Amino acid sequence: MALSPLAGKPAPKEMLIDPLQIEREYYSRKPDPADPTQRVTFGTSGHRGSPLTGSFNEAHILAITQAICDYRRRRDITGPLYMGRDTHAVSGPAQRTALEVLAGNGVATVIQRGDGMTPTPAISRAILVHNHGRADRLADGIVITPSHNPPEDGGFKYNPPNGGPADSDVTSWIQERANALLHEGNADVRRVPIAAAVDAATTYEQDFVASYVEDLRNVVDMEVIRAAGLKLAVDPLGGAAVHYWEPINTVYKLNIAVVNARVDPTFSFMTVDHDGKIRMDCSSPYAMAGLVGLKDQYQVAFANDADADRHGIVTPSAGLMNPNHYLAVAIRYLLLHRPGWSGAAAVGKTLVSSSLIDRVVAALGRAIWEVPVGFKWFAPGLLDGSVCFGGEESAGASFLRMDGTVWTTDKDGLIMNLLAAEITARTGKDPGEHYRELTAELGAPCYSRIDAPATPEQKARLGKLSADAVRASTLAGESIEAKITQAPGNAAPIGGLKVITRSGWFAARPSGTENIYKIYAESFKDERHLQAIVAEAQEIVSKSLDDR
Repeated sequence: MALSPLAGKPAPKEMLIDPLQIEREYYSRKPDPADPTQRVTFGTSGHRGSPLTGSFNEAHILAITQAICDYRRRRDITGPLYMGRDTHAVSGPAQRTALEVLAGNGVATVIQRGDGMTPTPAISRAILVHNHGRADRLADGIVITPSHNPPEDGGFKYNPPNGGPADSDVTSWIQERANALLHEGNADVRRVPIAAAVDAATTYEQDFVASYVEDLRNVVDMEVIRAAGLKLAVDPLGGAAVHYWEPINTVYKLNIAVVNARVDPTFSFMTVDHDGKIRMDCSSPYAMAGLVGLKDQYQVAFANDADADRHGIVTPSAGLMNPNHYLAVAIRYLLLHRPGWSGAAAVGKTLVSSSLIDRVVAALGRAIWEVPVGFKWFAPGLLDGSVCFGGEESAGASFLRMDGTVWTTDKDGLIMNLLAAEITARTGKDPGEHYRELTAELGAPCYSRIDAPATPEQKARLGKLSADAVRASTLAGESIEAKITQAPGNAAPIGGLKVITRSGWFAARPSGTENIYKIYAESFKDERHLQAIVAEAQEIVSKSLDDR
């Protein structure tokens, strides 16, 4: 994809959304249930869409929320439902709609005091704190966010009682039920007016901020950060974590400068992403251009996306770190500095994350647990402590408390940011410097991800490929050692294909939202070898898709 001439530059005014128009479309536009693009579709991160395209409107939220209420009854989930939202223009209206349905169904619902925003990890943690030691009246949650997506988008996620993203069995049931409701014009949705919902005996307000902030000392060494007196900075990118950083400063006596405290649903303060869109992607050097420009003024700087489940780490030595690079550094540091963790606990990674992580884990004599794309796979292991760390190449990760018990079972960008400060404070070297040392010892990978066009039929075939469909015996001059369509860690289908050689690999999987497939590739030789892997990967996948 060609780089937009606007990439890395401030968003021009003509790009900005009209929040009032977005809200009008949310309430007034009626989706067509016969149009697949306007139906409820749960991907790896819930239902996403835009009011402007008929894919995220009040009718969707009415149907999804009622479906969640029906699911709770089927599963006898009778505890409170914790609900949070981010700062996207449609998140507030969607929360009000959801609250009307939850109150109409008599569901005890807990929201942030003062109609505030709540990051994804704070909701996950609240669910787990409530459920600790319980066998009944279990809690679950909803987070209303499209993550780092553009300002016109909306998103709606369900977290069951394990606190993590719902697995496919759950989301499939909710999706099917919601579409049935949508098809019948939401006639079976139970709903009360918003004023009655706010005043309902089942609606509670809570300060998620204070309890989350006070508990941070049990997962990150906040004292070592304070003692080092580091000069730190954060850009919340206008997201739900914006009001968390000053309380963190106050409670732990830290020196974190909030370089951008603005909350603006147009996200007018953003620099434009690679494709010419406004996107709060804290792993993109283009979206993060403002903070990267400040890298020499702070010992570590960091950012989060709109719901704060992703992290972006900026250091004087490396600028914005590639997520794979930081994951490798974080994992090695944690395995060496968390004596309370079980030595039997595995490190979780998705199969499209860097193989440098495998080398780090193997060098320390620990076990790797490789799973398909999606953080939901890590939730059970983080919950019972059999997985000490779970991370994705898309800059999402979480890890256990100091004592080896669960912190969150969803991604937590705040603790990943604070961990970068802990690493720097304890070792005197920032994560970028640690990465250089790591690659000098274990090898320096070159990594790439590209998109290629694919028809819906080809995407479906790619998702169901068998290893036998790949007839090639070599890749970029090396013998193919493995062709896998199931994840090594749990034997779950990966929804695509991964091909591995001694010095590199590629993985191909279809996009869940666009007519493209994605190729991830890595080489431990050089950039030239990486490009050869990518070129041959496209040829291998194309032949596999064309063969009948």
